Amino acid sequence: MPRRPFAHVVAVLAAALMAVVVMAGCGTSTSTRAERQGADPGLDSGLVHTASGPVRGLVAPGHLLFRGIPYAAPPVGNLRWAPPQPAAPWTELRDASDPGPRCIQDTALDPGTGRRDSEDCLSVNVWSPRGAQGRPVMVWIHGGGFANGSGDMYDASWLVEKGDIVVVTINYRLGALGFLAHPSLGHGNYGLLDQQAALHWVRDNISRFGGDPAKVTIAGQSAGAMSVCDHLVARESAGLFRAAILQSGPCQAQANLSEAREVSLRYAREVGCGDPATAAACLRGLPATALERSPSFFSIGDDGLSGPVTGTPELPTDPAAVLDATSASRVPILIGTTRDEFTLFAALKFLRSGHAPTAAEYPEELSETFGADAVSVAQHYPLERYGGSVELAYSAAVTDGVFACPADRMGAAIAPHSPVYAYEFNDRTAPTPPPLREVPFPVGASHSLELRYLFDVGGAPALNAEQQRLSDEMIAFWTEFVRTGEPGGDWQAFGTDPAWMSLKLGGSEAFTSFRDEHQCDFWAQN
Repeated sequence: MPRRPFAHVVAVLAAALMAVVVMAGCGTSTSTRAERQGADPGLDSGLVHTASGPVRGLVAPGHLLFRGIPYAAPPVGNLRWAPPQPAAPWTELRDASDPGPRCIQDTALDPGTGRRDSEDCLSVNVWSPRGAQGRPVMVWIHGGGFANGSGDMYDASWLVEKGDIVVVTINYRLGALGFLAHPSLGHGNYGLLDQQAALHWVRDNISRFGGDPAKVTIAGQSAGAMSVCDHLVARESAGLFRAAILQSGPCQAQANLSEAREVSLRYAREVGCGDPATAAACLRGLPATALERSPSFFSIGDDGLSGPVTGTPELPTDPAAVLDATSASRVPILIGTTRDEFTLFAALKFLRSGHAPTAAEYPEELSETFGADAVSVAQHYPLERYGGSVELAYSAAVTDGVFACPADRMGAAIAPHSPVYAYEFNDRTAPTPPPLREVPFPVGASHSLELRYLFDVGGAPALNAEQQRLSDEMIAFWTEFVRTGEPGGDWQAFGTDPAWMSLKLGGSEAFTSFRDEHQCDFWAQN
């Protein structure tokens, strides 16, 4: 069943929505370094002395915010397509009140109106509670298909003020600049190395912002969750975190080196650098604007993405293949999906084309995606079950085959070795941005809509009172997991008869019908 292309393209399409709306030993970890150093005495006044130099951030009634702090040198010139290098130190007080530039990205997917794009983009944003000292830390890795996005899109004030944790959001190189695997340059994975450099920065600096470097949880959504999967198995990431959160991440979707190299060679030819003898110098000599388009390691139609490359020194194996092995980090995992993941992408496709597929076109839609298995998929997802809607039937099939059931399999693989807590975001009335209200079918609880319940996403529709209660409940779950490695409440760890937590209006509750509802027995055979 050719699910890999879908797993990659979903993250790319998610960037379009974001443009619109924008443990083993978990309970016994010690933090002697943090205890010795403690928070900077000037923290509550917005002044912190990092290892590289002093910064002044913003002071709000319930939190402190430091933005655009460099964690690595600008990856320009000879450092383009090279591992990140240490940031140059500074002595003058650095203004950390404004976000740094976004990394160069595909403006055809996300024009980023009003945002600056630059290669000099490797920075972090730190949110701290007032009076913080030794607080647990969540490091957020943004999604966007490894082609778009930035850390400043995520206002973490709710998590910080309600959950009393420190939150760090990061930028990392994207698209061609982050993952091009041309033989003359290396193995790709520069964006993944950036993420590791940011985690090292957190280890070395976060105590000054009131955080505990021994109590770090890495978290991400979509491509960010796929990155978290990579860190679970990447050797150089070991020891930099003690727990992990994966939101809607199809971790089975990773490009291998031979696939990535073939695409990268073709990409170099298309930008005028086809001679292998001079390709490296040619590529490094191009203006960054010539490299905004991402190489498409996998694609469906006109959509595709780059991303981390397996079979490399940085990522020797496919994460999904070894998460149950001794080589994977043994840490508590919070993993989940949304009830209607793929309706977002069906809606975006409709908005771009203006065409709603007919019943007669349903077999062709399935065939393009599932090949020879299209007939059996159609039998398991008949149109009449979905009110005759091709979009809803098609979305249900991809939701189950790419997101829900792979997450269930991953939980089952990890659970014998580490605690796993699984959720399904199930508010099918979740607020959607205006364009998604124009499609002729309900998007329900689609990909990325749970983010509005954790982060104050600027410009997003407001939550009603009942949704705000669900938001408060989710924030309590997430921050308790960051503090202790367990989400608390009545949430039971994943077991042989897995109990998933349904995050829904009126009070979340465990349920055991996840596999049946998403037809996981069928997908296990295909």
